[in-house]
Amino acid sequence: MLLGIHHVALICSDYQGSKHFYTQVLGLTVLAEHFRAERQSWKLDLALPDGSQLELFSFPSPPARPSRPEACGLRHLAFKVADMAAAVAHLTAAGVEVEPVRTDPYTQRLFTFFTDPDGQPLELYQTPAETDC
Repeated sequence: MLLGIHHVALICSDYQGSKHFYTQVLGLTVLAEHFRAERQSWKLDLALPDGSQLELFSFPSPPARPSRPEACGLRHLAFKVADMAAAVAHLTAAGVEVEPVRTDPYTQRLFTFFTDPDGQPLELYQTPAETDC
């Protein structure tokens, strides 16, 4: 039935700041960008290398959504990386604060957390190389 995740949608408070973060810092590719005048809202479709997508929306004065500590709902969004050290170095060079890298006690994979401009928790999770599967 389910084939995978098609997209994840995020509402941002500063559209231009979030657009810069997701395209310039994280390197996602813009698929489409639309201004919806009737809603005073931007919609930005971004592609990840595996074909999944991230949608960014802006709305005038969106209400804050609790995300920490352990609020019900989306906990975080995790991105796969092949080289944790390189990914952390890239984010740090871009001025993004990254938590210390840890090892998942169940999978023995490296992971760390950082946030987007709105404080949305994001995770980097090092996955095995395709040849390791």
